[in-house]
Amino acid sequence: MTANNSYQIFHNVCPRNCYNTCGILSYVRDGKLEKVEGDPAHGYTQGRLCAKGYAYPSYVYSPERLRYPLWQYPRGSGRWQRISWEKAYELIAEKILELNQRYGSNLALAYNKFSGNIGLLNDAVNGMFDALGTHTKAVGSPCASAGMDGVTYSFGYNLSSDPEMMSKADYIVIWGANPAWTAIHQFHFINEARRKGAKLIVIDPVYTATAAKADIYFQIQPGTDGLLALAIIKGLSEEKKNRLNAHDLPGWQQFKSYLDHKFDMLTATQLTGLRQEAIAELTEIYSSDQAISTWVGFGLQRHVNGGQNVRTISSLAGLTANPNVPGNGFYYFLPASSLFPRRLANLHSPSQTQNHRLLNINTFAKDALSLTEPPLKFLWIASRNPLAQDPQPQYWRKLIDQLEMMVTVDLFMTETAKLSDLVLPVTSFFEAYDLNPGYWHYWVGINEQAIQPYFEAKSDLDIAKELSQKLNRMKPNFSSFPDLTAEEWIENECSKDILSLLGINSWQALKKGPRKLNLQRLLAEKTPESTRFSEFRIFSPHAKGDSLPALPKASFPFTSDHRYPFRLLSPQSLLHIHSQHQWLPQYMKNNMSKSIEINDKDAQNRNLAEGNWVTVYNATGAFSGQLHFNPLLPRNILVAPLTLASGTVNNVIAHVPTDMGKLGSSVSSSAFYDIFVNLEKQ
Repeated sequence: MTANNSYQIFHNVCPRNCYNTCGILSYVRDGKLEKVEGDPAHGYTQGRLCAKGYAYPSYVYSPERLRYPLWQYPRGSGRWQRISWEKAYELIAEKILELNQRYGSNLALAYNKFSGNIGLLNDAVNGMFDALGTHTKAVGSPCASAGMDGVTYSFGYNLSSDPEMMSKADYIVIWGANPAWTAIHQFHFINEARRKGAKLIVIDPVYTATAAKADIYFQIQPGTDGLLALAIIKGLSEEKKNRLNAHDLPGWQQFKSYLDHKFDMLTATQLTGLRQEAIAELTEIYSSDQAISTWVGFGLQRHVNGGQNVRTISSLAGLTANPNVPGNGFYYFLPASSLFPRRLANLHSPSQTQNHRLLNINTFAKDALSLTEPPLKFLWIASRNPLAQDPQPQYWRKLIDQLEMMVTVDLFMTETAKLSDLVLPVTSFFEAYDLNPGYWHYWVGINEQAIQPYFEAKSDLDIAKELSQKLNRMKPNFSSFPDLTAEEWIENECSKDILSLLGINSWQALKKGPRKLNLQRLLAEKTPESTRFSEFRIFSPHAKGDSLPALPKASFPFTSDHRYPFRLLSPQSLLHIHSQHQWLPQYMKNNMSKSIEINDKDAQNRNLAEGNWVTVYNATGAFSGQLHFNPLLPRNILVAPLTLASGTVNNVIAHVPTDMGKLGSSVSSSAFYDIFVNLEKQ
């Protein structure tokens, strides 16, 4: 904290599920957050915020925020009663203890938490349940796990290149990402490279805001990205002056034989929708000795072949890498949090093995319905809104009906909260300490408590600690959750190794501003060469051991049938991250959040007009929205944002497993983009 005239200034870090993890300066006067600015000491965001970031004071003081613990009886009736925290803890503790006595274990208890807040201290939810012993828990990821496995099979680990080095690239190939909407700060480094002559290449089925900025745009058919990468590798392998780094690479001859005899360029051309001249142009780019940055977005791995898509593109990047040229790199995901001890998420050592009952987070509700001995009876929801996010929300409604208690911890009355027995108000990140690494850049920042909690809101950590203490008063030693402050937990996270990578002696130094992890040093220590690509392999014994192809080979996405001729894509929208900002009125004025995009020819063939309200449906469910013509959209594709205000897109999404995901998160993720629908005018 510093002072500036009448303001107190605090360092904060945005903890949303976002590439940027922005550094923020919070200006507080008379105990109120009056404005926010970007933190110029943050080397990645460099004093800038996105529109959502600048709106945070409105978010914090929204009249829609939850102020007090609420109890609804009966569930779903809408008859909410304000209760005290002590009463809320009593109701929850009584139910937990009663279920423990009834079933002789805590397997009837579960929590479901993900990425609404990705600060390390939000792992308090995980720790609170681990401190109870064996229970039922969600595992896996709905976001990026198939692609993470693909990268791991190629490189052996998942540390992406430093995104700031993209400023030194000669070619920047963005493959299925839209940073103009979802990672705006990266454009500072992209534009710096372009001012020095770099070319921006975008490969995407949708003509996005990023594609509009590109020097060259390739409009590919969804789910065929791996085929394009293989076609490029095949073209490179046939050049007289072979550009590929394949000398003495185990598996290369088998891979070369596969490309020569089994991979059909004509099929690749037809399925990708790209002409041979386009593939040749990309091949020429990757044959260059210049620095190429290849960025793979999360969208293209949301297909049944998503892991292979990413593995094949990462193989292209690995085979053409020139590690001695600055600006060369491969980018997908940086799980920086995995470098930390994550003590709240790992309260019990491996020697204290607990036989938790694990459920795939993507099919949690459906799988929970079939549980017996004991059935699931108690559920805690945190940092999630599954009724608006998860596939097949009808299973959630069935599950909620069989629960004896559901507790939701949130800032707002979400769709999920409305169906809960108890809703507990949680602090915004300005109201509690935290520690925030990102998943894209290398910077880490402390999140200071800038203001007092809003009304009676409490942090996840305080809730976990106080509920655990209540349980222990009612039944001694029932919980082993430690009685530590937020600052003590932060100190525990900042191990000697972490402090060394950050170049500081104490976590208190982070109060003066964020620091950058020296991951290049970490890689140099991990391998003989200090290069991102030193462990690249084309043949993966690990993949073979996981019953996957040992080589990156062609694989294909689902195709539609006559009943549901449209593929539905549901990308992030510009002004929202899932449903987190839907209560801000200035964002709800953005009518695009209600739109369903369609190619104008597809609409005209169905006698649909611009602005028509339509129902989109399949065998799983339906949702509605307003048609918006997009002549640049490929035929037979609909685009509806995740934040569709008139209904939830996930009503039509069934869980279709991806090919990978189990290596890093133990379960496969969902092929959200292999969903097919039809539509009709309302």
